[in-house]
Formats: sequence, structure tokens, C-alpha cells
Amino acid sequence: MDTRRKELGEFLSTLRGRHAPEEFGFPAGSRRRAPGLRREEVAQLAGISPTWYAWIEQGRSVNVSADVLARLAQGLHLTPSERAYLFELAGRRDPLDAPPDVDTVSATLIALLRDIKVPAYLMGRSWNLLAWNKPAEKLFAGWLDQPPSPGEAPRNLLRFVFLHPTARSLIVDWEARARRITAEFRADCRNRLDEPAVQSLIAELRQESPDFARFWKQHDVLERQGGTRAFNDPKRDIVTYQQVTLHPVDQEHIKLVLLKPDS
Repeated sequence: MDTRRKELGEFLSTLRGRHAPEEFGFPAGSRRRAPGLRREEVAQLAGISPTWYAWIEQGRSVNVSADVLARLAQGLHLTPSERAYLFELAGRRDPLDAPPDVDTVSATLIALLRDIKVPAYLMGRSWNLLAWNKPAEKLFAGWLDQPPSPGEAPRNLLRFVFLHPTARSLIVDWEARARRITAEFRADCRNRLDEPAVQSLIAELRQESPDFARFWKQHDVLERQGGTRAFNDPKRDIVTYQQVTLHPVDQEHIKLVLLKPDS
């Protein structure tokens, strides 16, 4: 039996055992063999057949749709964490989640970003920059310190590396870094390559940058890692930073990237 299906079934079985039937309008009765809701009562709450629900709990190889999962979550009064876990076990995206190409950042996170004293920025799921601080504007002068032009596309790390005129002079060993960042992006988006925002960005870069088209065609895959990042500074020659990437626990697709100067 598949481990995830088994875990899903056990999770649902445990959840229905935690609730008194009268919480959901069912009579408590004296003939119940076990505490909690019966399978057929959960099936009724979710609007599915008792047999179908029993198969889900038994971990059988059945295709549970996002709609059925949503009705189970609502019927069983799941908490947000329980609902997220339910959808994760079933390998489905919750329809209540934000659309795949939408990035939202809390005001608290933006305020935290502005208090950081080293270059730092927030990056979304398709690597658009969502916010940045003053030290980042100084490091990426000519890009992040400029006001947006009318109709300008979102500021994106890949667009900067491959299309912005200052990138090749700013980034030390540009070709090696550009090749690696392409491989990191492919790894980061491996489960989202069919999303419209990702497809549109890749198509744009392949058309506008022969270098990106060449690197993308090589199908290199590398996990995003920290380490030394070197930049050419007109006043100080080469400056190096240690890059660290963090993920907010409630928005794991958001990346908080910090560049700590080497002493």
C-alpha cells in the first residue's frame, strides 16, 4: 500500500474519531461501537458515497479530487494546518490557496526586510523581486535604485542577470554565475514548469538572451545554495558576500535572500 495513501486514511480516521456526533447534528445514540463519527456520517458531510469514503480511509488506490478534499475539510471543521496537511498527503493543490502566479508578502515581512542592515531582498515563486532594502539598492545600483518605467515587467533576478546592461560588469565571473543560476531556477521550478508565469518568463528569456537559451537547453539542475557571491565595485574593486536564503514558514515559496559582507 502506498505510504501517503495509508497516512491519508489514518489521518481521516483519527480526525473523525475526535468529534462527537452531536457537534455535526447526528444523534449520539447508545449503539455506537466507537467514539466519534461513523464513516457514513463523514461521507454524508462531504457529499460522497460511504463506499468511496471507506476506500479512502482504507488507503486504496482511488483518485481523490481537490473538490472532495475541500468538502472533507469543511465537513470535518479542519484547522488551516490540518487542511494543508490533508491536501499535501493527497498530492492536490487547495483551491483556497492563492493562484500559482500570485505572490503576496505580509507587511511584517517587508518591515523586517527594511530593518536588515545588509543587502537583502524578497523573491517570489518565479523569481520576481517583491521587495528590497536600501543596501540592496546600493549594491544593485542602476537596477534596484531606479524607479519603474511605464509598462515595465516585474523586476526579476533572471531578467537582471541575462537582460540588464549592468549585470555582466557587476557580477564577477558572469558566465559561471549565469549558468549556475539557470540550473538553480530549473531545480526550483521543477514542479511548476507548466505554470503560465514560469512558461512566459522562460519563453521571454530564450528569445531575448542567446546565453540563457544555451544554458537552458543543457538541462543542468542544481539546488539553490549559499556561499560566496562576488561583485565588481567601482570604488572598492571586488567585494564579496556570503549569501543566505531563508523561507518564511507560512510562505515557503518566498525567499528572503541576505548578502552578508565578508569581513
